[in-house]
Amino acid sequence: MDGSQAQQPHHQAKNKTHRATKDGRGSKAVKAAKLASSKGTTVSRHNPRAFSVSNIVRTKRTAQRNLDKSQQKEVIPLDDRRIRREGNDYNILPDEPPALVAVTGPRGVGKSVLIRSLVKLYTNHGLPLSRDTDGTITLRCSKRRRLTFLEVPSGEVTAALDASKVADLVLLVVDARGGFEMDTFELLNMLQVAGMPKVLTVLTHLDLYKTMRTMRNAVKAAKKRIWTELYDGAKVYVMNGFMHGRYMKNDVRNLRMAIDRSKFRPLVWRNAHSYVVVDRMEDVTNEDGREEDGRSVVLYGYVRGSNLRGEGARVHLVGVGDFNLVEAGIAADPCPLPAGGDDVQKKFFLLCCNIFSVSYCAILTNFPIFFHALC
Repeated sequence: MDGSQAQQPHHQAKNKTHRATKDGRGSKAVKAAKLASSKGTTVSRHNPRAFSVSNIVRTKRTAQRNLDKSQQKEVIPLDDRRIRREGNDYNILPDEPPALVAVTGPRGVGKSVLIRSLVKLYTNHGLPLSRDTDGTITLRCSKRRRLTFLEVPSGEVTAALDASKVADLVLLVVDARGGFEMDTFELLNMLQVAGMPKVLTVLTHLDLYKTMRTMRNAVKAAKKRIWTELYDGAKVYVMNGFMHGRYMKNDVRNLRMAIDRSKFRPLVWRNAHSYVVVDRMEDVTNEDGREEDGRSVVLYGYVRGSNLRGEGARVHLVGVGDFNLVEAGIAADPCPLPAGGDDVQKKFFLLCCNIFSVSYCAILTNFPIFFHALC
């Protein structure tokens, strides 16, 4: 460039444009297409066999298989009568009782350890190892959902039968070293009769294996057996380690995600009947002075299913008999959902599990519903 001529600024300089090739493969066709487009003599080509399938029989079979699979996934929608809504508004916060999660398994498989691990992960509060976890433990797992954990006593067929009728989710705890026992198969038969709620299998004591090969083989054998009893592809979760009285956090977190994502389908019998899982009971015979007429017992718990009848209704206590309902009332929720984004309220509630030595009289009115049955 001449020194007397001023240089052009960099942002105004024009780069050399791309020069399209005029020769080579397809150049004549491109020129003919441009010429026909300019003259308006372009002929649209339509060949129906150009994009057809090569094997029509295989295509029909694939389409029919996809339709069959989609048809098998369709279910009749059932309204959960436990959820009360205002009209057709489905955006409000549902007022429903906590979902009941039953932890079952033979003796010594780690049911109490599993409950302690889940409670620690949900509430960041550890349960003391010196206390047992008998009874119900209610906690908040999110801003819109609550769970009630119930440990089913091992070796008691009647307890397993009662739990199978009311459980929304069953955690089937299996010892990977000992394998499946007769209690497990009896429980699965009871669940099938009761309507088959959702079942998740948990394998424990995997840290006792010395080699990874034997542990993987044990997990594969357990999965194969569970798939035979339930269905192909049933979820199985493993607990690989044990530390400070609880399972490893990553293993428990995987199980927690499965519990949070579970959708409980309402069973027909439960939607048509009202039932209560009693959190605690209190004998008030001496207070009423009716010892000569019988005993007066107050029962506390969440009402599930349909609406509960009031005074004079006939109720059945499992293992005891039929009684007349003297009084029924609603009290404050001991484990409420957060209202208006307030997350300072109590996150869990436990009473009958012999933890913290909670006084019964101190929280007499902090239950969602109470019954007064004359025995």
